[in-house]
Amino acid sequence: MSEIYNPYQSPESPIVPETQQNTGVMLSEKMLGYLNDASPWLQFIGILGYIGSGLLIVGGIFGAVGLSAASFLELGDFPFWIIALIYIPLGVLFFFPAHFAFNFGRKIRNYRFSNSIEDLELAFKNNKSLWKFYGIICIIYLAFIPLFFVIVIIGGVAAAVSGF
Repeated sequence: MSEIYNPYQSPESPIVPETQQNTGVMLSEKMLGYLNDASPWLQFIGILGYIGSGLLIVGGIFGAVGLSAASFLELGDFPFWIIALIYIPLGVLFFFPAHFAFNFGRKIRNYRFSNSIEDLELAFKNNKSLWKFYGIICIIYLAFIPLFFVIVIIGGVAAAVSGF
């Protein structure tokens, strides 16, 4: 018996498990190559940042210790507390971009081996945090420039008036 063709019949297809749909992440081989090439350099810069941050903090601690040792060793009136006041906060501040750069490079390396979208998202999250941090630092720096101009002008006027 021959089957009758029914144009309104539902199409039949074999049961196939559904595959995960594309999440919209499309990286070309060239893009992946650039990211892979940048990964060890980002980690290297992050490690150097960690070392620099640690050295600043240690230098600040030595500056604080130098304050008490200055009177003992009779080193004069050098204000060692300024070293501690400047170096320790700078060491803490410089830790963050080092951390973001290192994590960006590490997550790119992880993505290369796992092809996990989560690793790629975390890599770019650290990249965003790195540049956001630098942007905030630049805004703060730009905000202080007029203040420094005012201080320099006041200092110049005071020096001129005092005949220095």
